[in-house]
Amino acid sequence: MNSKGLHLQNLTLHLGERLLVGPLNLSIQPGEIVTLMGESGAGKSSVLAHLCGTLPAAFDAAGEIWIDATEVSTVAPQFRRFGILFQDDLLFPHLSVGQNLAFGLAPCIQSAADRRDRIERALGVAGLVGFEDRDPATLSGGQRARVALMRVLLSEPRALLLDEPFSKLDPVTRQRFREFVFDHARQSRLPTLLVSHDRDDAVTAAGAVLNLPGASAAC
Repeated sequence: MNSKGLHLQNLTLHLGERLLVGPLNLSIQPGEIVTLMGESGAGKSSVLAHLCGTLPAAFDAAGEIWIDATEVSTVAPQFRRFGILFQDDLLFPHLSVGQNLAFGLAPCIQSAADRRDRIERALGVAGLVGFEDRDPATLSGGQRARVALMRVLLSEPRALLLDEPFSKLDPVTRQRFREFVFDHARQSRLPTLLVSHDRDDAVTAAGAVLNLPGASAAC
């Protein structure tokens, strides 16, 4: 496959003898946001785990995962270059905001000045200028969420995966952060797959919506 973006071909997930997901065929173009919806247990988060290469061994997966013309279903997780945001921001509590952002930088960026510049620019984009030395515990939920997104973007992913990252935010913060994430996904030309059970997320994403049928097993 020669096209840019994220493409899934005949992806299936089994748990034991039972088919949980698929066959799933999906193409997401650069800058496009597709929403994967379904009830708890439908396998939404398991799809993202499979894309990242972190699907638990209890599951069996098949099919092809293409990102920018490269098939990555057998590639080690650290080389797939998927960026993912979860429900929790997962900031390291023992690191400052700046150190958390530095954790996302690629190892090849070794110049201290370059690393500092990238962190400062990320803080500026997030509206958090001067927060480099702050303890993450002193930030609001929305601020922590923005730091988490900036850390993902600093890793220069080839695609963005969103595992219900808005669900724990209050309604006002949720709407603002949702728009913030989607704007940056489009500006960065990242093919983006959003997992959600909230129709408002899909409406704001303004992209295609794919519904997974329910399943009795937890995803």
